[in-house]
Amino acid sequence: MRHPQIVEAARHYGMAVHTCVPFDPESKGGSEATVRIAKADLVPTEANLLPEYASFADLEAACDRFCVKVNGRRHREAARIPAEALADERARLHTLPAAPHTLALGQTRSVGTDQTVRFGSVRYSTPPGLVGAEVWVRVTGADLVVVADLSALPRVPDWAGDRRGLSEVARHRLSTPGSPSIDLAHYPDHPQDPHGAPRPPQPKARSVAEARFLELGPGARTWLITASAVGVTRIRAKMATAVELAAFVGTDAVDAALVIAAEAGRFADSDLPAIVAHHTDATAGGEVVVADEAHSVQPGTGAWAGFGTTAAGANP
Repeated sequence: MRHPQIVEAARHYGMAVHTCVPFDPESKGGSEATVRIAKADLVPTEANLLPEYASFADLEAACDRFCVKVNGRRHREAARIPAEALADERARLHTLPAAPHTLALGQTRSVGTDQTVRFGSVRYSTPPGLVGAEVWVRVTGADLVVVADLSALPRVPDWAGDRRGLSEVARHRLSTPGSPSIDLAHYPDHPQDPHGAPRPPQPKARSVAEARFLELGPGARTWLITASAVGVTRIRAKMATAVELAAFVGTDAVDAALVIAAEAGRFADSDLPAIVAHHTDATAGGEVVVADEAHSVQPGTGAWAGFGTTAAGANP
């Protein structure tokens, strides 16, 4: 944390900042003791024989249990129970602000038109009603927490209920670049099937040529959706090739070949004609050889069976 930010946080909470003396262990003993306690009593080691925590939430729960334990017993030096001492000290402590300093909320982000925020080159979804708003994101264990000031919104969303002010609006498991974290519940107006998954896109013809291609059948629609998703070039030319092939070998053969091409990811200019030719030749007649234990293209070892032996009665 930079020095100006420390001063801002101290003013927000009404505290005075006291820095420790460099290279003086006694002046920073409190910080060192906290780390020592965490290492000795919380972090799993061979010494304390604690099991490993399955998640950061388990570690947080262990910290809470530890605080309840140590704050409820008498301190050896002060000879007081910390929980009882805190009750006496509250009378001399000033009330903290209702809202935390924004530095504690994390980094600021703007919600895009797709209801997502970007953090670590990954997009995370947010509930409706936050587009254009400034929110805060922070990492808590293995989760990304998104906080928004609901009172600053032009209109408080219905999902907020009675909540106002700073409030957690979304929580996601941390993801990696290329794998956005999208919660479908954040898009209630988006078409979804009964199981919650988005409906697949339905291609619509915008020209006569596109209409003729889609008339080939469901395989044509599958091919077009897949090719568009992976960024295939010269799609219109390849669609025209499929229509021309259908005029020679039939619509069913081309439609079936389009399904195979989409599933195999084969979108080159010569892939569809090759698939059609292969299946046309295979169904036209002739024996189709399948490589297995009884029929293989690998040369056998039968020629070596008699190697090193001589016929009976023959001279060596």
